[in-house]
Amino acid sequence: MKFTKMHGCGNDYIYVNCFEETVSDPGATAIKVSDRHFGIGSDGLICICPSETADFRMAMYNADGSEGKMCGNGIRCVAKYVYDNKMTAKTMITV
Repeated sequence: MKFTKMHGCGNDYIYVNCFEETVSDPGATAIKVSDRHFGIGSDGLICICPSETADFRMAMYNADGSEGKMCGNGIRCVAKYVYDNKMTAKTMITV
C-alpha cells in the first residue's frame, strides 16, 4: 500500500490516495498502521476518495479502527496532499 504520513498541529495521520489504491478494510488497516511500536505510528488513517458532491471525500479512521467524523488538522492536510500531488489546480476545494 502506497501512503503518505503527514503532521498537522500535533496530529499525524497516514494518508492513502483512494483514486489509485484500494483499502479493503480501512478500520483494520487503521489499527495496523497506527501502532506506534509495530506499525507506522499515527493518530489514524485518512482515505482521500472520489466524491459525487464535492471535489474530494475524506474518510477518517481513528487508531482504534472506529470511523471518525471530522478532524480539522486532517482535512487541512488533505487539501495540501491533493494540491501537492497535482490532483487539483484549484486553490479552494470542497471536501
